[in-house]
Amino acid sequence: MVDFLVVGGGVAGLRAAIGLAGAGRVLILTKAEPAESNTGYAQGGIAAAIGNDDTPALHARDTMRAGDGLCDEVAVRVLVEEGPAYVRELLDWGASFDRDDSGRPALGREAAHSVRRVLHAGDATGREIGRVLWERARALPSVETIDHALVSELVVVRDRIAGVRYVDAAGALHEVQAAATLLATGGAGQIFRETTNPIVATGDGLALAYDAGARVADLEFVQFHPTALDLPGAPRFLVSEALRGEGARLVNDRGEAFMSRYDSAGDLAPRDIVARSIAREVERTGGPVRLTLAHLDPDYVTRRFPTIAATLGHVGLDLARDPIPVGPAAHYMMGGVETDDWGRTSLEGLFAAGEVACTGVHGANRLASNSLLEGLVFGARAAAAMQQRPRAASLKSDRVGALDLGLAATNQYLRQLAPSPQPLAPAEIRNLMWRRAGLFRDRVGLEEAVAKLEAASAAVEPDAPDRRQRHLTTVARLIARAALRREESRGAHFRADFPMRDDLHWSVHVVDGLSR
Repeated sequence: MVDFLVVGGGVAGLRAAIGLAGAGRVLILTKAEPAESNTGYAQGGIAAAIGNDDTPALHARDTMRAGDGLCDEVAVRVLVEEGPAYVRELLDWGASFDRDDSGRPALGREAAHSVRRVLHAGDATGREIGRVLWERARALPSVETIDHALVSELVVVRDRIAGVRYVDAAGALHEVQAAATLLATGGAGQIFRETTNPIVATGDGLALAYDAGARVADLEFVQFHPTALDLPGAPRFLVSEALRGEGARLVNDRGEAFMSRYDSAGDLAPRDIVARSIAREVERTGGPVRLTLAHLDPDYVTRRFPTIAATLGHVGLDLARDPIPVGPAAHYMMGGVETDDWGRTSLEGLFAAGEVACTGVHGANRLASNSLLEGLVFGARAAAAMQQRPRAASLKSDRVGALDLGLAATNQYLRQLAPSPQPLAPAEIRNLMWRRAGLFRDRVGLEEAVAKLEAASAAVEPDAPDRRQRHLTTVARLIARAALRREESRGAHFRADFPMRDDLHWSVHVVDGLSR
């Protein structure tokens, strides 16, 4: 028995653990090594309105513009107004962000930001933030960490969450009870064949919460990063948006800059637009798309982006001189476990923060470098709420239940369409999701995906000791169903059969799990 349980060792979980340490015993469970999370893979930086030409209001405007009309304005205000204080806290704790000539934090610019507001530690900002938070958490005597702990289910006692069951590195099953449990398990990029996410990002927290009866929301909104390394035989390594912020250009196989053909913001258009534009340019020209920095000072390029330069060097590419082949890959979940602005979920005793959560702060498309800030702000807020008398989150007014959309006939049709129970291997799920629920979606493809995933879900043993297959299938099925429901195109969700945004019918956050 502990006072507080944190599942996940990224920025949200660590900031929460630090905030909880003075109130009782805290246990952190990590799925792999502590550094193996999406936080450590975040290259670009952390956005905060600390510049002389910036304000929280301007940061909010950029966030909501990128979110394509679906951001929760209250959550956005919390993010941008509280964010600068948490960034300064990191500086006080020793975060080694890059500095300008005056000694102040150097601010970069990324896509869809109207000013320079992105703090960075070279091109390994997430790793640096994780280092600072881990060092601080480990120094706290009330904080304990167990690595290689795979959480298999949430413990439900009288309709509230009372802890978790997990399997340790030796395969032994354990149960730990807690007064309050925080899911900070990150995203689900490994649901797709092409992803920038580490191997641990399989949506476990989302599946755990849903299986326990929690509400989940906005799962159709999966961000595909436009520029992952696209080289046969090489990993889908993220090639940061910060490169384009510093002047890198996307060119087609003829060497032509093409982004202005698709959007007036050119290479600095929002991620969803750039990702689809790259795919369309490949289709139009029949050749690959590359990122070039050859027109920039090579010494500056390698000094500013040492990690990317070194990684590309291992596959024979010179970042400063060679055109880098790139293409879209699944990167970030805007949807997740539905929470209020303090991390409370619909289940008493259960909290969620970071990428696994859905406050609505990102809307339909996350603004670059808002993810690390979200983890800090909402991780700290969840810690504050976990010390209060437990209660479940109320449903916000702009949330609509999936069953309230009049889709009963569609659901019945899909049940009839589903084949007999047939399991899908992880590779089959990833291929199916990439082909049918990726950058471009339509009814025929999504119906195929949902039918196969429903059949696969029915074939998975609910009480199997290893829940990884069940979690992967559950999350893929929820994403595909959500994408089929939303008959419009908005942000990262693009329906070829409904190519326009439809505010009249779809300016809402759609929630699964209201009927349970």
